[in-house]
Amino acid sequence: MSNSLYIAYDPIYCHPLPEGHRFPMQKYALIPEQLILEGLITTENLFQPAACADDVVLYTHTAEYIAKLKDQTLSAKEQRQLGFPQSPALTKREWVIVQGTINCALHARKQGLGLNVAGGTHHAFADRGEGFCLLNDFAIAANYLLHQGLAKKILIIDLDVHQGNGTAAIFRHQSAVFTFSMHGRHNYPFQKEVSSCDLPLEDGCDDHTYLRLLHDNLLRILDDFMPDFCFYLSGVDILSTDKFGKLNISAAGCAERDRLVFSELSKRRLPVAVAMGGGYSPQLRDIVNAHCQTFREAARCY
Repeated sequence: MSNSLYIAYDPIYCHPLPEGHRFPMQKYALIPEQLILEGLITTENLFQPAACADDVVLYTHTAEYIAKLKDQTLSAKEQRQLGFPQSPALTKREWVIVQGTINCALHARKQGLGLNVAGGTHHAFADRGEGFCLLNDFAIAANYLLHQGLAKKILIIDLDVHQGNGTAAIFRHQSAVFTFSMHGRHNYPFQKEVSSCDLPLEDGCDDHTYLRLLHDNLLRILDDFMPDFCFYLSGVDILSTDKFGKLNISAAGCAERDRLVFSELSKRRLPVAVAMGGGYSPQLRDIVNAHCQTFREAARCY
């Protein structure tokens, strides 16, 4: 059992989304249950975040957009872009997820690592939501660290199969934040933004190609940018079993990806906050096992 693991988790993560929504919400409850069953953690490793303060959200999102979320006044078009109808419960859930990521970042500064069972809402822009993302948790947490003087140079490693378009746009003119995204070239969003470093992957990309590109580029970015804090979005929608991923990455390859990231950051003594991101394999066990593997690899390295 790893006594040092700090995991942000709240039952509100499992709040039912609108009928027909493709997210397998059960995974948010099953991930900590599986980790406890394995003996990797106990309930003492789980920490329940409160809702994030609005003034912290304002570091990243516009006041007009926050008011629309709080007052439930998104237009029909804005809700279509978001991907589901607005509701007070979903808004509250997003504010809690954001605080969970901030808490993970604060813990990582002291202990090296913090993991959020949810998060990775990288499609949210400063003034709008997209792709099932209301708020951008990594962007808010990164801006919080910068505003509080807790970090000077932040690297966001986004290995979800979808480009972190909202994150890229938010930090396009922010030299203190480097956005690194490896994603499917032909996957959502179909109009990409410009990250600090984009690596678009062809359909069918295999383990060898993926891991070589990740290794070479991650080490180069770390050497050149020299961050003092990192965020890692460890989406498991890169798996070959994923319904929407279009890549050909095995479960072993996905685990090696996590091992590569954590071992390199740990070796350089770089603190990292982690969010789970997406995963849409038809078998729920494939999603849960892949996410749990991220926690296992983190525990080995930190």
